[in-house]
Order: sequence, then structure tokens, then C-alpha cells
Amino acid sequence: MPKPGLTGALAQEYRDLYQSCEVLPQKFEEVDDTVESLLSNKDRYEAVSDMTNAPWYFIAAIHNMESGQDFSCHLHNGDPLDERTVHVPAGRPKKGTPPFTWEESAFDALRLRGVSRVREWSLERVLYELEGYNGWGYRLYHPHVLSPYLWSFSNHYKSGKYTADGRWSDTAKSKQCGSAVIIRRLEERGEILLNESGNEPIFFYSTQAVAGSENLQKFLNGIDGITLRVDGWPGKKTSEAVKKAFGFYLKGDPRNDA
Repeated sequence: MPKPGLTGALAQEYRDLYQSCEVLPQKFEEVDDTVESLLSNKDRYEAVSDMTNAPWYFIAAIHNMESGQDFSCHLHNGDPLDERTVHVPAGRPKKGTPPFTWEESAFDALRLRGVSRVREWSLERVLYELEGYNGWGYRLYHPHVLSPYLWSFSNHYKSGKYTADGRWSDTAKSKQCGSAVIIRRLEERGEILLNESGNEPIFFYSTQAVAGSENLQKFLNGIDGITLRVDGWPGKKTSEAVKKAFGFYLKGDPRNDA
């Protein structure tokens, strides 16, 4: 069965799930510990991001899922770097001589997935590529379970997983924090800013309500020292909050020309 395409319906599903995603209370501390650990190695993820065009947080989330953030393992599947991969995909990287550096392996893994051809890393595209990295078995053969590769530790996942290649259990439960949950927490903490339509969303200064501006205001309220009324009016106060957070006013703010 062919892999699903990123249709409008699937994109909307990803948006709805992401917006309604909540970390399970008993997993708060573990999720934050995971995020802190990933942030401590952000420079390594950014170096691979520069080579592949994939966002650093996308690479970091995969690293956590595939090897528990172990830099002595292949990004492909968690096999040791001192040999080519043994598990699927086997025999990677094809070029070079072991032992490989983590960066060499990560570049090969992401190139194999074709992520360098992705031109716009929207929220939907990030989640689509993450689900595809793990495989489409949940969606195609067990659609009653949302992939724990994305949603484990959240309100969107209870149980059900592959315990080995091709071996399914309805009662088994993932013990890893899902990649979408990691990304959601990074955004909640103000470390990244995602949008439904692109990697660098554009919001405009306005003295009237503008659709989508509530999401910007909610995001800004998660940054220390910023308190905004979530009213959808991206005016003076919202623009000042953007200035405080990012160093520039909203596009269209007269103060940009001052």
C-alpha cells in the first residue's frame, strides 16, 4: 500500500491534533527533562540542519526517538556508529569507513529520507515527515491508534504499538516521549515558533482583529515578562511584545520606519 500524501484533510488532522495536544500530568517532568537535554545539544542539531535544510528541532526529535539522544548511534535506527547499520535501513551509510561520526550518519539518514527537497517546513510538513520517518504502519493498518512516535505522553495516546518489525500489540505502551509532544513543548517554552503555513509566519500590525493573531498572542504570553490580552487585535501592545521577544516590531508598525 502506498504511503499517504500530505492532503488538505491530513494537514487539517495534524493541525487539530497539535492544537489540542496536552502533556499527561504525570509526564510533565520527564518531558521537560527531555527538552532540556535536547536544547543542551542544539548546536549539533543546527550543524546538521545547515547541511540538510531540515529544522534543528525536527532532527532533535528524531534523535530522541531513535536512540534516546545517544550520539554514539546512527540517526537511521539507533544502531552503533562503529559499523554500518544492521537494522532497517541496513548497510548505511554506503560510503565512508566506520566508525562514522554522528553528523555523517545524520546527514546520510536525512538525505535518504529526502528531507533536503522539502522547501517549506510548515507544522503540517514537520509532523508528516516525522510520522513517515517511523513508518506508516499505524495509519495504514492500525488506524484506531495514533502513532506514539508523535503523540506518546499526550492525551492523544493510550496504548498500542509495534513491539518489533511487523509485530503488533494493542496492550503494549510506548515508554518514549512522542516527537510532536517534544516540538509542542519547545514551542510552549518559546524556543521555536511554528505556524500552519510556513516556517517563518508573517503577522501584520493592525488596529482591527486579524484571524490567527490569537495564536500569536498566546505564544507571546508564554515568554517571561509578557502579558497580553488574547483578543486577536495585533496592535501596539502585541507589536511591542514581538519587539521584546524577537527584536523587531510587527510588519506594518509605523515604528519600524522611525
